[in-house]
Amino acid sequence: IRTKMGKEDKREALNVAFLAGDILLASGAEIFRVEETIFRIAQAYGVESSDAFVLSSGIFLTAGNDREADFARVLHIPLSAARLDRVTEVNQLSREIVQGKHTPAQARERLLEIQNMPGKSKLCQVLASGVGSACFCFLFGGDWLDSAAAFASGLLLYLFLLYLVRGRLSKIASNISGGAPVTFCCILLYQCGIGHQLGQMIIGSIIPLVPGVAFTTAIRDIADEDYIAGAVRMLDALLVTFCIAMGVGLVMTLYHYLTGGTML
Repeated sequence: IRTKMGKEDKREALNVAFLAGDILLASGAEIFRVEETIFRIAQAYGVESSDAFVLSSGIFLTAGNDREADFARVLHIPLSAARLDRVTEVNQLSREIVQGKHTPAQARERLLEIQNMPGKSKLCQVLASGVGSACFCFLFGGDWLDSAAAFASGLLLYLFLLYLVRGRLSKIASNISGGAPVTFCCILLYQCGIGHQLGQMIIGSIIPLVPGVAFTTAIRDIADEDYIAGAVRMLDALLVTFCIAMGVGLVMTLYHYLTGGTML
């Protein structure tokens, strides 16, 4: 139920709107979604003078006029992996706030719960990587044996990333080092007679590394005329893709040099 709010209540409401935008942007949401959510939450709590400026790596939120107290907050938010589950939860909460179902304190508590939502278990991520690799290998023209090899390589990929790398490397180093063992595993299986089309095996196996969500979001931002944010995200996605290709290329080049023959 909406009640008349004082200056401190409105400041708290703006902090809630800012936190919602923080979670959305850090989870890979589009720029227009972040700005609209901040505006709708602030407006739902009676703040009519809010103005949000959102980039791919930061939020600027201001408010204030002759009738409302001044407010300003700036926060840098590094680019990170997409968490669409958090985006969905924040969207649902914002709808409930607009309907008047939450006070600012209740909304903030719920947002903190969303921010601390755990990700998928390591076992689930490893299995998803294997299944995804196998399915994409099949979609790209591989047969059932190629898909089985891609499944094994996909499992190895996330075992390597989750248990050996464990986030200790930069994004560039992680993607280069991720593409390399996958390619080596595919070559090894191919040489052992497990799989018939090495190219499809490798393509399927590296799909879990490909930043598809980031690339799609970048296109959406550019289409919405958020050119700066879209260009930054597009550059980030292309850099990741280049690093994956570098890891694959290094192993293939080394194999060709050692064997003196071609692989494909």
